[in-house]
Amino acid sequence: MHLSRNMLLLFCFFNQVAFAGVKKAPVDSLYKTKDIQDIIRSFFKIKSYSDTAQSHSNLSLLPSVGYSPSYGLEFGIVLSEGKIFGDPANTTFSIFNTNVFVSTNGLASAEFKHNAFSNHNRWNFQGGYQFGRTVALDYGVGTGHARQSDDNFVLNGLPLDNSPDILSIKFTYVKLYEKVYHKLFDDFYAGMGFIVDGYQNIDKPPKGFARRRSHNIAYSVRNNYPLGGYWANGILFNLQYNSLDHPNRPYKGIYADVVLRINSEALGSEHGAAQLKTEFKKYWSLSSTNPEHVLAFWLWGNYLLKGSIPYLELPGTGTDAEERGGRPYTIGRFKGTSFYFNELEYRYPITENKLLSGVVFVNIQTGSNQQRITLFEKWNSGEGLGLRLLLNKYTRSNICIDYGVGNYGAKGLFIGLNEVF
Repeated sequence: MHLSRNMLLLFCFFNQVAFAGVKKAPVDSLYKTKDIQDIIRSFFKIKSYSDTAQSHSNLSLLPSVGYSPSYGLEFGIVLSEGKIFGDPANTTFSIFNTNVFVSTNGLASAEFKHNAFSNHNRWNFQGGYQFGRTVALDYGVGTGHARQSDDNFVLNGLPLDNSPDILSIKFTYVKLYEKVYHKLFDDFYAGMGFIVDGYQNIDKPPKGFARRRSHNIAYSVRNNYPLGGYWANGILFNLQYNSLDHPNRPYKGIYADVVLRINSEALGSEHGAAQLKTEFKKYWSLSSTNPEHVLAFWLWGNYLLKGSIPYLELPGTGTDAEERGGRPYTIGRFKGTSFYFNELEYRYPITENKLLSGVVFVNIQTGSNQQRITLFEKWNSGEGLGLRLLLNKYTRSNICIDYGVGNYGAKGLFIGLNEVF
């Protein structure tokens, strides 16, 4: 799960913890580009690599410390690693991300995600494995709802102040999925997979007014879900087109993914359901001499076709695969039985050596509920700007610092590893 954390710039002392897999690009392509590793080597007068066959660090590490009333004091670590499993001329860079977190309020999380390509991109393996105990804030279902706590400052998806208007839901979760794609031709893939989402030990608000106004309880009772926990397990059918030049920070290309998810009671789901998930990303490099000038477009949708899904499974703000969509809002601020999100971002270099770059972004989102609000009826928007600090030029990893504002006085700061999309 995406967790609130204030990323500290301690990564400078930990970044070069592994050497393998990613080879230095030819001198005439990257030698003028400077990343944090170059700055560290220059500061400590460490000789820079000059042999083009020399391996470089492909592991980026970012310690994190943060605080929120719901989590308490938090400590964590974020790792991102990359490797090419084949001919670099026709094999896409594979990435592996690990995130571990603990807090003083008894919450913890561990997750591992991968997006790996075999030689010549014949096979693509995408998966994620997460478990822990966390908290979600209960804002209700559908877009267009104002809340008195919206003017609280948000840090990485969680507000810094508690609000009596917003109930919290503490729960234990297990989330597993694995998708296997086989290359049909050119950049087209087809595949299948499985998904397991379990939510247990869900805390109920105390009896009385708080319980009566709980959106989680009202939805669960209406759709016949147990209040203490449930499972949503299913199989996946996938079609994908992927022509991106790099998974971490694309300069050009298209990514399109269509997934049909079928939850089944035979697989342990509380109720059966059919969902269609669509994702589309397009990147335009606006300069041949400075390809970092990029216009990026992102569309993400999750549509309920049949049946019902549990409350904690509802798609919404920050429920994309990387759990970072929807700046500047709180995670789960908007959700729906069906949900649509759209974002446009312009990325540009600031310094000539590409160490520092910037972004400006704007997004919109809409969600339906089971009563008065239909999809595409009510919208909420966000916009903002950010800085990027190049962490590893060979893997295109960077530190992202974004500030955004939205409707109802929403505002927040978001710090993370690698681009939002």
